[in-house]
Amino acid sequence: MQLVESGGGLVQTGGSLRLSCVGSGFTLDDYTIGWFRQAPGKEREGVSCTGSRGVDITYYEDSAKGRFTMSRDSAKNTVYLQMNSLNSGDTAVYYCAGSNLGCSFSQYSMSDWGKGSLVTVSL
Repeated sequence: MQLVESGGGLVQTGGSLRLSCVGSGFTLDDYTIGWFRQAPGKEREGVSCTGSRGVDITYYEDSAKGRFTMSRDSAKNTVYLQMNSLNSGDTAVYYCAGSNLGCSFSQYSMSDWGKGSLVTVSL
């Protein structure tokens, strides 16, 4: 399973970014996919998670609720994370990860990881 993130960058407070996670060598829809982030000096934390095909539910960490939206594009084998109303607390490296298990915000539940995409929110 190979996952590649893109879409990170520098954005001002209040701005938006859309992260993409493209899968290769497998079908993303067959797996639980999560977005995680790791800020400098902090542990990796779950941001959002969506179930595999037929499990039509998406979870959001409290600070992401109402601001972030996770979605899938099956035709492109891609998962997105739309992030709005960004603030300095969202500055981190964002990772997508896959699992055969159900959704969890524990990084230890995920078996495969992308290399990450840096999001920097300026004041």
